[in-house]
Amino acid sequence: MNLELDLSIERVIRAPRAAVWKAWTDPASLERWWLPAPTLCRVDRLEVRPGGAFVTRLSDDSTEFTPHLDACFLVVDELERIVFTNAIDSAWRPATPAPVPMTAEITFRDHPSGTDYRILVRHGDPAARARHQELGFLEGWGTVTEQLAQLAESGTTQEG
Repeated sequence: MNLELDLSIERVIRAPRAAVWKAWTDPASLERWWLPAPTLCRVDRLEVRPGGAFVTRLSDDSTEFTPHLDACFLVVDELERIVFTNAIDSAWRPATPAPVPMTAEITFRDHPSGTDYRILVRHGDPAARARHQELGFLEGWGTVTEQLAQLAESGTTQEG
């Protein structure tokens, strides 16, 4: 981790790794935790494979959904790691996403209490990292990590 360029979150989720993985890879599950409540998420494309699309929309009023994320998966190691970037869109075109371009690496490891869950978000320069931090990276990604944990720990992601 480069402290000048990266932001991270680590958490133990008290659920099997397969349940946490499913929460990430099943569109209906992802919609339940991907954005901080009460904002709603709609998954348009979730092709969890290298080069696959990751496209979501959001709604604050439950009726109109606007673009949220148009990204591309770079690496998918089943049950172990997901890497995606919004610097390349779902059509593999270079993008200039708001609020900042980033590459996120999510790792899943076994832990005696469940899953060791880690997020590492890489930025291209210190200004982008600072902007992401100022916009509430820890609060936003922390909130959705808590929502993910609640979903996985409740057992409603149905392993398999």
